Amino acid sequence: MNNLIDLTINEEQLKKTVQSVKERNVVIPTMAQMKDPSKIPANVKEKLKKTGLWDVDPINLFRISWKNQPVKEGGLFNPLPNYVEIPSEISGVKARVIAMSGKYFPTGAHKVGASFACLVPRLVTGQFDPKFHEAVWPSTGNYCRGGAYNSALLGCKSIAILPENMSRERFEWLKTVAGEIIATPGSESNVKEIYDKTWELKRTRENVVIFNQFGELGNHLWHYEVTGNAMHDIIKAEIGAKGKFAGVCLTSGSAGTLGSGDYLKDQYPNAKIAVGEALQCPTLLNNGFGEHRIEGIGDKHIPWVHNVKNSDMVIAIDDNDSLGLFRLCNEPAGQEYLREQGVSEEVISKLTWVGISGAANILSCIKFAKYYELTEDDIVITVLTDSAEMYQSRLQEMEAEKGRKYSSLDAAIDHNRYVLGVRTDSMEELTYQSKKRIHNLKYYTWIEQQEYSMDELNAQWYDYDNYWGKLHQMGPELDKLIEQFNERTGLTSK
Repeated sequence: MNNLIDLTINEEQLKKTVQSVKERNVVIPTMAQMKDPSKIPANVKEKLKKTGLWDVDPINLFRISWKNQPVKEGGLFNPLPNYVEIPSEISGVKARVIAMSGKYFPTGAHKVGASFACLVPRLVTGQFDPKFHEAVWPSTGNYCRGGAYNSALLGCKSIAILPENMSRERFEWLKTVAGEIIATPGSESNVKEIYDKTWELKRTRENVVIFNQFGELGNHLWHYEVTGNAMHDIIKAEIGAKGKFAGVCLTSGSAGTLGSGDYLKDQYPNAKIAVGEALQCPTLLNNGFGEHRIEGIGDKHIPWVHNVKNSDMVIAIDDNDSLGLFRLCNEPAGQEYLREQGVSEEVISKLTWVGISGAANILSCIKFAKYYELTEDDIVITVLTDSAEMYQSRLQEMEAEKGRKYSSLDAAIDHNRYVLGVRTDSMEELTYQSKKRIHNLKYYTWIEQQEYSMDELNAQWYDYDNYWGKLHQMGPELDKLIEQFNERTGLTSK
């Protein structure tokens, strides 16, 4: 079995990297500090009080946390993450649907954490030379933004790769931070084209290092450690005496966020992990393909970092349902309609936290709750990867397509048809054999195309406890290397 996340030290290069990072006055946070910001030093917090959330400033590495205060500048940390409970007036189900918000990460999406956990292990071991190498971030949007941002903070050159038809907001912001931007053919559905471009770069440039979120186990580990702990904090605060944690529902995307489900199952063994995907491209559900519009979730393959054997259910979500709920949450007429249904002002004030993939995640929770006949004592948790801030152009496009402004009648139709009307179709409760069917799909992408290890593919399934268990234990090992790196720069994070 391969070394999961390679932490082999290149001492000669490490000396140069330490000096390079020291010159930039960069302190690298540990995952322990991301989980519990009370461990962040007072001098760092003083600097954060004078720094904007999206500022390209190395101090913002310490804002890679779910617990940032929900302000655009100068904020510190709250004991709990930012989250909203979707009331039954919206969801139509009795179960408590809780959604944790990624809006208040730098770049406005939690992918900044996943990209951190892919780059930093190479940096603190001396495997990545910031003065020679260029970090390549293949993505359908948010991950390359997070990768380019972290690269800028850490003094590394970056190349962002994303499909040409992703939302305009992504490209406009990337121009301000990425070293190079490559737009590949297609849209959300065209992941292979991104992979093909990374192979072209590898063959033609000697200084590129590919950080593929779909294949880098650091992505899974960060979500296991940081996102899983953040969700657990919310559950403990909300569960009460009679409450039960039923499960986590997350669209697959790069499958990194599903690592949080592994963590929660360790705490609540009876809980379930449900994996969402686009009905228009039902890869897990039906070995299918196609094009969809749920920006931020990718498709047409099973990510290497998806622990398929620990997944319990697949839920396909229709594009139209996601876009309908997205508009309902973010159009003024939609919010006014929900106000008339008895939704509180506190909830309405947080509905702009819902982006398109966030809407799909909420719909997955609703279908999950209906399928398992959950009650008001049951909690289902999910994440809002990004927010409506990334999709204002999509709202404008939908308005132009209709030829008129969104009305209260549109809101009523969208709510009843796309939210209250969702059924328990296009779902599958996974058996051993159906899990193995999904796992086996990894072969075509990762062994045939990407030249990964067949032995490791088999280890993910047949040596399950050792493989994933060993990965889940690597957090403290990585944190120790980060601390040692900071000590060598003389800029300690303690």
